[in-house]
Amino acid sequence: MTETPIRLLVADDHPVVRDGLSTMFASAPGFEVLGEAADGATVVRLAEELAPDVILMDLRMPGMDGLTAITELAKRGSTARVLVLTTYDTDAHVLPAIEAGATGYLLKDSPREDLLRGVRAAANGETVLSPSVAAWLVNRVRTPAPRPLSQRELEVLELVAAGNTNREAAVKLFITEATVKSHLLNIYGKLGVGDRAAAVAEAFNQRLLTPEAPESP
Repeated sequence: MTETPIRLLVADDHPVVRDGLSTMFASAPGFEVLGEAADGATVVRLAEELAPDVILMDLRMPGMDGLTAITELAKRGSTARVLVLTTYDTDAHVLPAIEAGATGYLLKDSPREDLLRGVRAAANGETVLSPSVAAWLVNRVRTPAPRPLSQRELEVLELVAAGNTNREAAVKLFITEATVKSHLLNIYGKLGVGDRAAAVAEAFNQRLLTPEAPESP
């Protein structure tokens, strides 16, 4: 009994990449390439027309990009598994792609067997991640996200940045000096610093504080 081939749609804005991927999968047993797309809008249209099992999706394409296409496919209830295949493994691209609904994330420089195995796994509903992406995600989970400063902590920090002492800040905010010190300790912890100067510098670095424009004469 012949096994039903995995039906693929290849999406990439570079013709050479599309041709290479299509040729590779078409020549491998167990795969059928249904079509190709050079932009996200075409991906969405072809996904509805051809009903592929897996879409190999580049992220950076003209017009509708890959991330937008993944989101649109999810809105339309597409059953196709989306396997992102791109050059980038940075956090700016990994999380948005996964959050948008991608089944996996592989890099274009992955070995041929890894790509074939990845598409098979994606077709079965398994999560597929390249080693570098998996390592980044594990590190992200182990490293807690920074806690935002409260409105009161920002007010204290603004006064400190303006040169006020703890006592002066307390008077202006109608709180005790001890409360100002408590807020500063919380600020140090959240920003990962050890003193007032470092807290102010880090706040400017994170754009929590912005330099005041000089007054016009």
